[in-house]
Amino acid sequence: MTAPSTPAAASRPKAPAPRAAHPHTSVKVHEPRREDCPWCGSARLRNRLRTGDLRRHRPGLFTVDECRDCGHTFQNPRLTPEGLAFYRRAVPGAPRDPATEGVLALRAARRRRRSAARAMLRFGEPESWLDVGTGYARFPETAREFFPYTAFDGTDPTARIERARTLGRVEEAHRGALTDPHVREHVAGRYDVVSLLHHLEQTTDPRAELHAALEALRPGGYLLIETLDPRCVFAALLGRWWLPYDQPRRLHLLPLRNLRAELGERGCEIVTAGHRAAHVPHDLAGAAALALSHALPAPDTPWRAIPPTPARQHLRTVLLYAGIPLVAAAGAADLALAPALRRTPFANAYRVIARKPRARRRG
Repeated sequence: MTAPSTPAAASRPKAPAPRAAHPHTSVKVHEPRREDCPWCGSARLRNRLRTGDLRRHRPGLFTVDECRDCGHTFQNPRLTPEGLAFYRRAVPGAPRDPATEGVLALRAARRRRRSAARAMLRFGEPESWLDVGTGYARFPETAREFFPYTAFDGTDPTARIERARTLGRVEEAHRGALTDPHVREHVAGRYDVVSLLHHLEQTTDPRAELHAALEALRPGGYLLIETLDPRCVFAALLGRWWLPYDQPRRLHLLPLRNLRAELGERGCEIVTAGHRAAHVPHDLAGAAALALSHALPAPDTPWRAIPPTPARQHLRTVLLYAGIPLVAAAGAADLALAPALRRTPFANAYRVIARKPRARRRG
C-alpha cells in the first residue's frame, strides 16, 4: 500500500536531477589494446605516457605508446567511434579554461594559415583545391587571398562544413571523412592541390587517409601536409603537459621519416620537407596553462556526481585568472625562442609538400 502524502512530505526539496554519465557506463569506449605498431607492425612498443583529459577534464585514462623501430606514436588502446564522438563533441556545461583556449587560439592564428597558403605560390595558381578536415573552412578563406581564381572545396565529418558552404568559404562541401566511400568516389582525381593541415593526427588510419588524398589529386598535383612531430624534444621534456598530445583526441603522431617513406613508396616526389615553417610556438605556454588548470580546485563538470561548492568554484575562477599572466609570460618566451628553436629538434611540427607522379605516356 502506498503511504498517503502529507504536507511535510510535499514540502521536502526534490532530489537533484542526475548529472550526465560518462560513456564508460553505457558504451564501450576503448578498442582492444594493440600489441603491434599500426604503422610498421613491429611488436617492440614502449609506453610514452598515461594521462587523463587535461584540457577538457572529461573522465577516463588514456595511454600513448611508441614503436621502438619506426617511432610511430599512437593512442593504445584506441577509442572506439562512440568514444571518439563523446570526447570530441561539445557538451553543454563543460568547462573551458581561458588560459588553455588562448594558447590554442595562437596555434590557429591567421598568420599560420597564411604561411601554409603562401608555401604553394611557387607552383602557380591551381584550378581546384581540396582542404581535408576543413571545419569552418578558415584555411580556404585565408588561402583565397593568394589564389583568388582557385575553386576551394572541403571535407569534414561535422555540420561545420555545411556552415562553411553557406558562408561562401568553399564551393563544394563533402560531409564525412575523406576515406568514406561516398566522399572518396566523388573527389577522386579532381584536384590540383589537397591540403591536410594538422589533420593526420586526428584520423583513425593516417595511411589510408594519405592514400585517399593522393587519389583525390590529378596526376602531377600537390599534397600539402602539416602535422605534429612526436620526436620534438619538448614532448620528452614536458611529458603529459605537452599540449600537442591532447589526449584523447589525438590518435597518431607520425615521424617525418615515416611520412617521407610512405609518399616515396607511392611514387611521389618530395618537393620540400622540414620543420622551420611549421613550428608552432606554444609549447611552454601550453604546459603552463595545463599545469595551472590542474593545480587549482577541480572544476564543475556535467559528469561529476557531486558538484563542487560555489565557494570552490569561485576560488578556481579567481586563481585561474590570476595565473593568466604566468601563461602569458610563458607564451612570450615561446615567441622569443621560436626563431632559434624552429631550426632544432625542439620544433614541434613539420611541413611536407609532395607531388603526385604524372600519368605515364603510352607508346
